[in-house]
Amino acid sequence: MTSHDELLAVACAAVDVARDIFLSRSPTRLTAKGARDMASDVDYAIERELTVMLRRRTPDIGFLGEEDGRSGPSGELIWTLDPIDGTVNFVHGSPLCGISLALLRDGTPIVGVVDLPKLGLRYTAASGLGAYRDGRRLAASGVSRLSEAVVAIGDYAVGKGAERKNDVRLAVTRRLAARAQRVRMHGSAAIDLVWLAEGRVDAVVMMANQPWDTAAGVVIAREAGAVVVDSDGSDHDSTSCATIGGDAALVPSLLAIVSGSVAEADRRVPV
Repeated sequence: MTSHDELLAVACAAVDVARDIFLSRSPTRLTAKGARDMASDVDYAIERELTVMLRRRTPDIGFLGEEDGRSGPSGELIWTLDPIDGTVNFVHGSPLCGISLALLRDGTPIVGVVDLPKLGLRYTAASGLGAYRDGRRLAASGVSRLSEAVVAIGDYAVGKGAERKNDVRLAVTRRLAARAQRVRMHGSAAIDLVWLAEGRVDAVVMMANQPWDTAAGVVIAREAGAVVVDSDGSDHDSTSCATIGGDAALVPSLLAIVSGSVAEADRRVPV
């Protein structure tokens, strides 16, 4: 099984299973993952079910999950799953959460499925085949001026090093608030990226990157015509430090805001 459409079909079948678990269970047990971070028993149930299913359907492809880490063979292909992207939203009853499953080849996503069960929305893409929401082809907005752009920003940091990281994030927020049409924080990287693909937002700035959070959304956004890069302007992949996306003409403005915010935060570091 090597064609992108076959692999996308496998991913969709896996997310069908995950969606059933998501909608049939409520979180009853939380596991701390560090300061102010958590996973629910539903996260673990989804990830463990899909680990088994994907190993059975694609035995030659490895697996990387947010909760239990890496398993299976190593090679150029690997599945990566966030069983619930936006767990804090999920636990608090917010509909802004969902399942994110991607297939990467040498760190670059080639297949992606993001399902938002509480909103009844599913987004899919495979390299060269376009991006879709429930069968309707997607196209990013094409907004090229920051003053006309609605920009989604990633969550503020928690855990080790959060103060320094949030100096940068707060500077980014302040600079965007002064120049963008509007700034939004949804609390889900997957939602930010698929809504970039759909044109619900015009740009995304996340000062972080974990492949299970971003990979599916990145291939969906790219197949819808958006550009997604790291903070240095290089193509985004699983090793990137940040996730910045938008129209090709808009991205340079976003990168300038990020670089200026990093420099501002650096000046605040006590000597």
